[in-house]
Formats: sequence, C-alpha cells, structure tokens
Amino acid sequence: MCGVKGLGVRGWLLLGLITVVVLAATGVWNPFPAIWDWVDRSKPISEPDVVWQQRVGGTPKSVTIAGDTVIVEQRTRVEARSLANGAQLWERKADWAAVAGSDRDPVVAVGKLLDKGYEVLDPTTGVVRRRDERAIAVWTYRNLLLDAYCVQPTDCTLRAWEPRGTAPRWSAFLPGVHSGVLADNPELLGTRRLGAPRIDEGVAGPESVPPLLGFPVDGRVHVVDTATGRVLQNVEPGREERLAVVGGRLLRISATSRDGTCYFVLTAVDPATGQQVWRRNGVNLRTADYAGCVQREDPQGARNVLLGVAPDGREAVLDGYDGRLLLVGAEGEKVLAVDDRYAVVRSADKRSLFGRELTADGTRWTRPAGGRSGAALTPYAALIAEEKPSRLIALEPRSGQELVLLRTSANALAVGPHGMIIGEGREIGYVRWGAGAAELPPPDEGAVPAPDPGDTWRPPTDQGSCGPKNELCADGK
Repeated sequence: MCGVKGLGVRGWLLLGLITVVVLAATGVWNPFPAIWDWVDRSKPISEPDVVWQQRVGGTPKSVTIAGDTVIVEQRTRVEARSLANGAQLWERKADWAAVAGSDRDPVVAVGKLLDKGYEVLDPTTGVVRRRDERAIAVWTYRNLLLDAYCVQPTDCTLRAWEPRGTAPRWSAFLPGVHSGVLADNPELLGTRRLGAPRIDEGVAGPESVPPLLGFPVDGRVHVVDTATGRVLQNVEPGREERLAVVGGRLLRISATSRDGTCYFVLTAVDPATGQQVWRRNGVNLRTADYAGCVQREDPQGARNVLLGVAPDGREAVLDGYDGRLLLVGAEGEKVLAVDDRYAVVRSADKRSLFGRELTADGTRWTRPAGGRSGAALTPYAALIAEEKPSRLIALEPRSGQELVLLRTSANALAVGPHGMIIGEGREIGYVRWGAGAAELPPPDEGAVPAPDPGDTWRPPTDQGSCGPKNELCADGK
C-alpha cells in the first residue's frame, strides 16, 4: 500500500499509460484514433461551418453529387462518400470517373487511361452493374449514357444506354471517332460555357442529353439524333466556317476578314431536311481570335442558347432553336452566366448583379456586387463567387432568395437539390441550404424558350410536345 502511495505524479501517469496500451493491444478500448482525429482536425473551411468536413485521399479532379452520395474523382482513384455525414462508402483505383443519371437513379462510369472499356458502378455500394471491354469513349448525361467502340479506325459504333440499362437503346455507325482512347466526355461541337473563378466547371453535374450531337470526324461533322440514333448530316465546313450543333440546329458560323475587321454571319439549318431555318448577320459569338478571323473556339453559350456581341458592342443572348433575341444587355453590361432559363448580368458600373429570366421581360432580382464577382447557373441554384472579401453565395435562380452565404476561400465543387459541396485542397465539406428554410420546389430542368407563334417549324425528331431536347417531359422521357 505504501508503495502504491509513493508512486508520485509521474508514476501514476506511467501506470495509466501502460494500462491504456494494454487495453488497446487487447482490443478492449483504443482511444488513439479519436485522439489523433482531434489533433489532426483541420480548421473549418467556411463560416458558418459546414454540415461535415472530410479530408479525401488526393486533390479532387471533380466532385459530383449523385443521389445520396458524393463521388470524388482523383488522379488515380475514385471514392464515394455519404452525403449525410461524409463517411467514406467505398474506394477503388480508376483514372477517370463520370456520373450519369438523375438524382433518383445515378450511376458512376469508371475506367483507366490507355485501356479500352469501362465499368458502371452503383454509387452507394460500388458494386459493378455493367462492364464493357471495347469502348474507347463515354459521354454521361442525366437521362442517357453514350459510348463508342471501333473495330477499325474508320469503323466505329456509337451506342446509347439508359443509365442503369443492360442493353443499348440504339446504335449508330460512325466513320471513326478519334485516334486513341478518349476516356470520359470528349469534346463535341456544341457551346462553350462561361467560366468563373472558384466555381468548378462541372458544378451543375450531368445535364440532359441535347436533341442532337455533333461528332467531329476527320474534318467533318456528323450530326446524330439522340432520340433515334439516326445520323442526320455529314457536313464539311467551308474554309471560313465553323460548325456547331445547338438547340436542335446545325449552326454555320462564317467569319470573313475585310476592312480590318471580322464580319460574322450565323445560319441555322434543320439537319433533317438541310433547309435554312434562321439567319443573323453581325453577331460575334467569340469563336475567332482575330488573327485573320480564324475560328478556333466553339460559340459561347449553354444548352440551347448562344451568347454573342451585337455590332454595337452590347451582349446578346440568342435562342439557338429559332434565332430570337432573348436578351440584349445595356451598354457596358456583362453576362456572367447563362442557361436556357436565366442570365446573371453585371451592371456597367460593376456595382450590381441582376438576375434576368429569358422568357420574360425585366429583372427578377438585384443585389450588390463584390469587388470581383463570378457566377454560374445550375438547376438548383445560382452561384456567386466574390473576392475581397472571399465569399460564396447561392441564390434561388428565379427569385434571388438567398439560400446560403459563406465566408470562405474554398471553391464551389458540386450543387445538389438541398445543398452544395465546397472544397479547398484535399478538404471537402457539405453545406445545406439555409437551416429551417422551406423545402425548395423541384428544379426546372431547363425548358427552352417557347418558339415564335408565327414559326411553323418543329423539331426534326418525333418528340411530341416535350421540347427539342425532351426538357418538358419528366426525366427526358
């Protein structure tokens, strides 16, 4: 008894440490992981704090909300985490990963660079739902997954799958796709989205498949109807032309150098008939670099709309379907983000941001602009990134209602129905839209502006009243 009393403070500490080691070694109680988590806990990446914050295995290449999971693509691996608490659900080696399907039925396509084939995984369990060993390219959408395989360089097959389907919906012949293995979502001839600092390019997740897709093959453009797989056009651009497939049209963009400037002519063609549908002169879609008016870029825009500059220098949004002017800005105004429904515009004095609905006249909302503001539009929220001070803001796109305001230097990585993922380095966190706020209405999937009543032309495919890319029907069906 006296020996025990004589241990002193150091003796008791040593005895306690020996006891803890023995308990940990025998599996009775191990406090060390919790202690290490406490020591290694990173500081919060935003204020107010996120719902959860986790450190992933490597710097993310992309992050996507897929139903109740978060898919994190890294350089040599992909992992899934629970949207509820950030806990890791599964992890596997992969050089690329892409999400297809809607919020109710998402899947994850994964593959390796320089290797043919891919696997379709369940996002919650990581279980392989389908495996392919031939494909050299994969394109992922909310309502479709496309792949292509080639038996010869000039003999390729394009296939369309339901995201969780086990047999192709259709297949189409293409005389080549490209040399080599292309992995996920190789570029097609469409629109070029506006970018914004600190907002990831893929923040909106997969979109619905357009009605038509333009595949560049050996200097020609093959226009494929995504409802049937029929190849509608096989077109070679003229020497001063660039082709793009936008809003169910084949758009011919002509840029001619004359009198020290570039003269632009836009002509939209119905690919099913080859007939001209609309034409506009003088609108610059920012496809040329002014070195002899050579066009090296796709036109700016998103989904079925085009963003250009009118001859008087004002920015304008055009409907790719019928060529209507949906928005013409005032002098000095700048469109920061646009989709089929809305535009976020910065005022000429750079002190305000406007939210404008393309199918209605007038401004829906106005808010002060930060020192340097960028913006992006998603089906669920309009995002604004500000510097000095660094903030991320999410708004309801139509009303401008503030969903969340974060003081953070992190990037916006992914947006879902109820919140968004932000990240900085290897740290990612989930932010839920305002706690206690009313449930938001379902997102508008981006119905195209209604055609001019005087225009009797209709989409080239038999798509009923669902709109030129099936936007008006649930899940594009």
